[in-house]
Amino acid sequence: MNATLTIRPAETDADLELWRQVRAIVLPDERTATVAELRGMERPGRLLVLAEVNGEVVGHGVADRSDLEGRASLGPRILPEHRRKGYGSELLRYLAAHAASVGHTVAAGMIDDPELVGFATHFGFAEVDRQVEQLRTIGVEPKPDPPSGIEIVSIVDRPELWPRAYHEVALEAVKDMAVISPLRVTLEEWERDWINAPEASFVALSDGRVVGLASLMLDVERPDRAEQGFTAVARGWRGRGVASTLKRQTLWWAAEHGIDEVYTWTQTGNDDMRQLNEHLGFTYGQVSVTFQRELPL
Repeated sequence: MNATLTIRPAETDADLELWRQVRAIVLPDERTATVAELRGMERPGRLLVLAEVNGEVVGHGVADRSDLEGRASLGPRILPEHRRKGYGSELLRYLAAHAASVGHTVAAGMIDDPELVGFATHFGFAEVDRQVEQLRTIGVEPKPDPPSGIEIVSIVDRPELWPRAYHEVALEAVKDMAVISPLRVTLEEWERDWINAPEASFVALSDGRVVGLASLMLDVERPDRAEQGFTAVARGWRGRGVASTLKRQTLWWAAEHGIDEVYTWTQTGNDDMRQLNEHLGFTYGQVSVTFQRELPL
């Protein structure tokens, strides 16, 4: 008979560090937010929990408002050695009940492990989207020459350009993303969650106006590996080499700072970005599947 599972909120810094450790084990190839970053993400309705058996952490979970409008994001994760004991089912039900209690009527979650697809479908979740990981080994990377009329500027030198990038590029670009529901990002979230290294974040300027952006998200625990952040170009400047230049700028920066590999995730339907990544030497890695269903379970 399985031991009793206890689910409790992750509230202290020590709790959040345990929460981070679970995520790092379950998702070893992805960057995990620091405790300080997790604190910065706190908002009404967001819930982080630890799952324990006899005082031992066996998993964790998150229930939050998704950036995709009109749904909750659920993330129940059980450490591999504690799976197939019913703990994941209990954790999912707990998170789904919380999401429903704060008003969500639809829930979605992402699965990278093919073995967990059956778990999702058992609870009535159906696939609605896919993302593919693309990876690039860093070698000798020349600093790119920007197209005529374009200046590439680092955010560390011009921090006031990041909020301008939100208004002048990002708001327009997220409307064009091939997503299953409109993407909702506030300026506060943009400044808090969409950049963690101003020195590795760049914008393209034309006559003083921001027309494109690209960045790297650095990982303090894996300093040899970085995630490619949001890359976007204003509609009137697309197809003119701006995105390619910005991405090459981040690859050059990675080479200059000892990073061995850059990775990114590209959703279904974003063929232009996948092809650009292929052109820049990215290869393919894992596939992440988004599953969704109505609440309550």
